[in-house]
Amino acid sequence: MAVSLPQLRAFVATVDAGSFTDAATALGVGQSAVSHAVAGLEREVGGPVVRRGAAALPTSLGDRLLAHARSVLASVDALEAVVRPATARGTVRLAAVPTVCQGLLPRLRELWAVTLPDVDVQVYEGDDDEMPEWLEAGTVDAAVLVDPTPVPAGGVVVAQDEMAAVVRRDHPLAELPALTLDDLHEDGLVAGGGGCEYQIERLHELEGQPFRYAHRVREMSTMFGMIQRGEGVSIVPTLGRGMLPPDLVMIPMARRLERTLVLSGPSSRAWHPLAQALVDAV
Repeated sequence: MAVSLPQLRAFVATVDAGSFTDAATALGVGQSAVSHAVAGLEREVGGPVVRRGAAALPTSLGDRLLAHARSVLASVDALEAVVRPATARGTVRLAAVPTVCQGLLPRLRELWAVTLPDVDVQVYEGDDDEMPEWLEAGTVDAAVLVDPTPVPAGGVVVAQDEMAAVVRRDHPLAELPALTLDDLHEDGLVAGGGGCEYQIERLHELEGQPFRYAHRVREMSTMFGMIQRGEGVSIVPTLGRGMLPPDLVMIPMARRLERTLVLSGPSSRAWHPLAQALVDAV
């Protein structure tokens, strides 16, 4: 049996709140994350622990597990409090979007290697909207959040960059000092690569245009390949400049849009002591 702490936290929060929706609010995650966590616990223990209905009440099996779940969570919280003052040593899980993983984390990890030599930083790469959910669900201990509102208590701004167009170096648009959305749509906009879709939507909103695209992809490597083959152009953060193949170039957008990147631990639970150590070092 492999019961996880996020599963136990979701179970206890659901029972205490009386519903999956209120539990999600209390934990600061999406309702689906709570539902999946409880369902995962039920698979591990071999039966339902919560009744689905007007009120999320524990089943007889859930009743038997509840006290043990509370005890485990209390012990973990106490353990964190005990070890927090100790020398930073161990493994910490850190999530970030692709451009941050490539353009910012190498510098931060160099800093941490000097200031926290006994801390192993494991990197998890995901999209913008996955960062806060992974963080609050306990999948990771810390994350570089993109434009969090408000900035989480204890979080620290580690960088700011802005959105820029990406075109082939031999493309006529590469000769212009700045590009508009209309310029890019004329050639075919490739959206979504590297988890930057929200910022591209925001640029359309600022221009009073409906969000539209010629192609929609997930991976930046796919997006860059399409641009190299002449199948479109795109928009990415300037932090991703170092990821560009040599035959692609960044051009400023006429409408500027900045991102703020914040290193933080979770808002709904105590921080892992090594997450605090990462922030303190920065």
